[in-house]
Amino acid sequence: MTIRGVRSAAPARLRRGAVTFAGAVLAAAAVGGCGIRTTSVPVDAGPAPSRVPCSLAGKETATPAEPGAVPVRVYLVCASGLEAVDRTATVSEKAAGNRILVARALLDQLQAEPSAAEREAGFATDVRGPLTVAPGREGDPEGTLRLNRQPEDLPPVALAQIVCTLADSEAAADGGTVVLGGPGEYAPRGYRCTDAAKERPETVLPTVGPLPAS
Repeated sequence: MTIRGVRSAAPARLRRGAVTFAGAVLAAAAVGGCGIRTTSVPVDAGPAPSRVPCSLAGKETATPAEPGAVPVRVYLVCASGLEAVDRTATVSEKAAGNRILVARALLDQLQAEPSAAEREAGFATDVRGPLTVAPGREGDPEGTLRLNRQPEDLPPVALAQIVCTLADSEAAADGGTVVLGGPGEYAPRGYRCTDAAKERPETVLPTVGPLPAS
């Protein structure tokens, strides 16, 4: 007795097997033709290269030496944090030891547009002018600096830049505290530049108080 179903099914399976095998050969040839070698070993290519290095090493950023040019350090924004940048600023001889003149020179630097090298490295500034500083009033705590805008009304990152820049300079009061007031009658407040403020300048700066009157 002939079982037609079995006799006809065998060639069909052979044909399907041949087609599958041919497809596998073609796929392997295509991969080989592209120069791609398969491997079962994991490959660690390392971290992706950073596009915002926040470093000026090997890059010229200082302005040409001029009479009265002195090195200064300001804090700029880079990669959502604050990083110190060294610059030169033209300051009169009488500025040495004068808290107000030093603060004015540093504020001018913070309001200036970053140089081409600084922009290429990812630096920016949130401090926008016109922003000026004046001495404290009678009765203000020792070392007070009065801005023409209320400090609390400034963008948090801009205030952090100002505080951290002044804290590293002769403009800071005793202990590195930066005492800032505004044009109104509000009492000045003391601010501190901490590591947390540099890492997250958008948060509220730590304050010092109450401050003794002068």
